[in-house]
Amino acid sequence: MDGRYGAAKFGSQLPMVVRDVSMTEPRTTIAVIAGEVGVSVTTVSKVLNGRSDVAAQTRARVEASLQAHGYRRRSRRPPAVTGHIDLVFHEFDSAWAMEVIRGVEAVTTAARVELLISQLDGSHRPPRHWADDVLARNPLGVLLVLCHPTESQQRQLHRQRIPFVVLDTDSATAASVPTVGSNNFNGGLLATRHLLDLGHRRIAVVSGPADVLCSRARVAGYRSAHDEHGLPADPALVRYGHFTGETGYQHGLDLLGVADRPTAVFAGSDMQAMGVIRAARKLGLQVPADLSVVGYDNVEMTAWSATPLTTVDQHVREMAGTAVRMLLDLARGVPVPMTRVDLVTELIVRESTAPPH
Repeated sequence: MDGRYGAAKFGSQLPMVVRDVSMTEPRTTIAVIAGEVGVSVTTVSKVLNGRSDVAAQTRARVEASLQAHGYRRRSRRPPAVTGHIDLVFHEFDSAWAMEVIRGVEAVTTAARVELLISQLDGSHRPPRHWADDVLARNPLGVLLVLCHPTESQQRQLHRQRIPFVVLDTDSATAASVPTVGSNNFNGGLLATRHLLDLGHRRIAVVSGPADVLCSRARVAGYRSAHDEHGLPADPALVRYGHFTGETGYQHGLDLLGVADRPTAVFAGSDMQAMGVIRAARKLGLQVPADLSVVGYDNVEMTAWSATPLTTVDQHVREMAGTAVRMLLDLARGVPVPMTRVDLVTELIVRESTAPPH
């Protein structure tokens, strides 16, 4: 195990490619690409440099030719790692995002690398012009949080030798995409097992967006814990939404405002858990006397809330630090020993859970 990336479960490794250098084909030049597409060398250069003053159809033809020839621009970057890293969130208005920033900044500060932070206003895919803007800034690398570049954008980054790493990905990634996350299935399993072991039998789950992989993995762990106990998981108690307090509050009001309400709720984030607790109090329910609540992330405030929150710790700062160390290795030209790193999850039991009446 490579100590740089900490204790984790590792996924598929990068394939080893062996080439006979005596049989290496001549390197494709910009002039060859220009002649094939029927444009000027300047136009090809503009596409490579991410310039916006190229017609969309022309850009697509040049991109296709570059891809067909496997063209990669020779790096002019010096071997020393100097410059900045682009840290891109799908959105960062949460305590979880601040934990990611702290984890990243601890590594970049020590490495004397600057940090540029941006967000995609809640989108999990960057807009079409995003890669052009990144190329114009020429960062050491890009760290994407809960978002993922398109295949076309990946090709643009690869050609300019700008590495990227995805943190807590929203979807399954290819082996060629370095990814750092946590064992979300195990987190859902641990949280639900804890509630079942306390004696709860009607347990609701409020997770993140249904089209996000980590949300579905946590719900899968919830269902697996029910299967272990030989209990059916009621589909009516499974809810999806955003990882926000508002989502937890609205689903909490809906779930708890009926006669046959759940006695426990597993929330997909600590902010959702706070929203559920607020809804419970609005309905006259006490936590944990009337309702047990488990959160997810273990952000700092959960230990200091009025009722300290039982939660799943996915070690967000360590996850972020692992991702940026991997990115800096790639920027130095050091091959990463694995392309998928999943940090372990841990249940932190506090005062928001108790046996049901």
